[in-house]
Amino acid sequence: MSLLTTATSTDAQERQPRVAVLLIGSFEQHGRYLPLITDTAIACIISQEIANTYPVDLLPPITMSCSHEHAAFPGTVSISAKTLYAVIDDIRAFLARSGIHKLVIVNGHGGNYVLSNVVQEANVDGPAVSLFPLGADWDRARDHAGLLSDRHAAMHAGEIETSIPRGTRAGAGRVRRCRP
Repeated sequence: MSLLTTATSTDAQERQPRVAVLLIGSFEQHGRYLPLITDTAIACIISQEIANTYPVDLLPPITMSCSHEHAAFPGTVSISAKTLYAVIDDIRAFLARSGIHKLVIVNGHGGNYVLSNVVQEANVDGPAVSLFPLGADWDRARDHAGLLSDRHAAMHAGEIETSIPRGTRAGAGRVRRCRP
């Protein structure tokens, strides 16, 4: 699994994307057995499945986000909600200037509450930004995969976060496909 797109300018021109996909992960502790990039890896897996299905502009991941709740754990690095908001807003504005007016944000970290605000404010004048996956999407994925724990019990470094990166393509297919 690669965390970075290998697309060239020529690839992007041939796809003529009208939608960009922006991955938001985190760099935080996930217990003793998962890497600090777990949330970023999950966002990458989901985003790659979207890019395999639709002609989108797959952007590289934002690997640090709002992880202040993990500050006491070694290795965790967090940024403020206002910084994350500003970065996404800058990316969205740049994409719009280059002709891409739709953005799908794939969020791999549950602590990124500011993303709902980003979407709400970006959509004031009409649909422009979508956020995926939401709670209902994770519930469907859990049901489809036959996971035993509930969403709260496996909220962090639990059954779903442990299983998705291991399954790579097969695991990502368990998350329903969305139409950007």
